[in-house]
Amino acid sequence: MTKAPYLKWLHEVELSDIPTVGGKNASLGEMIQRLSNLGVKVPGGFVVTVASYEAFIAFNELDARIRELIDKMDPEDVESIRRAGLAVRALVKNGKFPEAISNDIVARYLEMSKQYGQDATDVAVRSSATAEDLPDASFAGQQETYLNVRGPEELLTAVRNCFASLFTDRAIVYRHNLGYDHFNIGLSVGVQKMVRSDLASSGVAFSLDTESGFKDVVLINGSYGLGEMVVQGSVSPDEFLVFKPTLNEGFSSIIEKKLGNKDRKMIYGVEPGESVLVVPVERPMRNRFCITDEQALELAKSVVAIEKYYSDKKGTWCPMDVEWAVDGLSKQLFILQARPETIHSRGDADKVIDYKLTPTGKEKIIAKGIAIGARVGTGKVRIMYSLDGRGGGTDGKDFQKGDVLVTDMTDPDWEPIMKKAAAIVTNKGGRTCHAAIVAREMGVPAIVGCGDATEKVENGDEITISCCEGDTGVIYAGHVPYITEETLLSAIPKVRTPIMLNVASPDMAFKFASLPNAGVGLRARSSSSTTTSARTRWRCCSTRSSATWPSAAASATSSTATRTRRPSS
Repeated sequence: MTKAPYLKWLHEVELSDIPTVGGKNASLGEMIQRLSNLGVKVPGGFVVTVASYEAFIAFNELDARIRELIDKMDPEDVESIRRAGLAVRALVKNGKFPEAISNDIVARYLEMSKQYGQDATDVAVRSSATAEDLPDASFAGQQETYLNVRGPEELLTAVRNCFASLFTDRAIVYRHNLGYDHFNIGLSVGVQKMVRSDLASSGVAFSLDTESGFKDVVLINGSYGLGEMVVQGSVSPDEFLVFKPTLNEGFSSIIEKKLGNKDRKMIYGVEPGESVLVVPVERPMRNRFCITDEQALELAKSVVAIEKYYSDKKGTWCPMDVEWAVDGLSKQLFILQARPETIHSRGDADKVIDYKLTPTGKEKIIAKGIAIGARVGTGKVRIMYSLDGRGGGTDGKDFQKGDVLVTDMTDPDWEPIMKKAAAIVTNKGGRTCHAAIVAREMGVPAIVGCGDATEKVENGDEITISCCEGDTGVIYAGHVPYITEETLLSAIPKVRTPIMLNVASPDMAFKFASLPNAGVGLRARSSSSTTTSARTRWRCCSTRSSATWPSAAASATSSTATRTRRPSS
């Protein structure tokens, strides 16, 4: 039996190598090999394979000790999870590399640096687990990433820390909830050339509308600097919606733009030992979009190409979740990661559940933000800033099932808490931030990017979180009654009359497109909210539904106008 290699170049791996290089690295290598000719650019690098991780664990005799700690852990107790996770990570971080592996990593890094004309080039060190990025489960964000790593010693430390992050608290809980064996999962590490988005912009893009699941748009979120700020939800990002059918026909197909309050950005550190730091964004920059329309369209084309490739390969629709970055030096756009979207792609397309408030007319609105999930939740406020109550908030162990989590932004280690929540509210973040993604996956209503929700409520307040009133989520004081209605589309009688829908909001158009129809159009209207002197307006845009109606086959027509929204904060 041939011994698995400890290292591989990234361009040498492909999707069939997931057992040896993990989902993230396999996907990156696949794109380098198969999609470069379509203009999809992926930074190069090398892979520390699962064989290296297994050799590291064996060399330090950690397997039995890790099993003992995990077996003693209570997966329903936050404190027990924290203690076990901390102990396991300490064991791994204090381990030593077998000499052959450490020498290989250093040699490959120095060779890579030479390719870029540097003695010690800047790299991103990313964890890549063998069970991540699968169609039935998204392990995205469960392990760690280290940015702007330079030099052999820093690199070896980052790789070791990535090994340890296979046992972050959130990863332990996630695997337990999905029934994955902790010891049947291996970890690989990708070492990639950094894209200098600290001098430009970066973010996340989805090949569908994340709320409605509408297939014909690309949703782009972006902000200045390194992309961790968007992923973490530390900023409220810019948002672009690009319509796929007319994009494919060569039109400038941005149908909506929303300006985010991009008040901070992550850049390279300037002090020794400080790889990155967060700095304020100048006010004039906040009032401009972080990428141009041309860059948004270029990105959308790459996302569409990635979705088509993976869908063709799998033989079924495979919407994608993509991380991107613009290099401030070369001005080129790069794809940093691409993984299958796991919420709408595995949902029940035949079942529609509508939540409807039954208000009395005396309800008091406390705050508003971006609605995540068309649901309603109600409960007592628990303001949190840390798991141990630092910062004046609730201690994690005091959080009860059915409480409403209200915070500045969520931390990935809070996922056991988020699982208990009736709803989640954050001051910061956008539709692709950590809080939004986890809330969708858990089926919990959330409102992100509220601005100052933590200042408008107090611990113990009863509040209602409404995400069923369009793309704006509303927080009401007290308990507002609501009802749910469930409809099976297959049970709706077929009619001969081709029914077309004409609505004023793209958000509602996306939702209605999933219903049996002969077309959904956006009603022409003027908008007084623009970033230029010219007033923007909607032009008619019909969408297709894979409906039960025989006549539901209207094709997309022109959609070239753009509506621009400014942030509420």
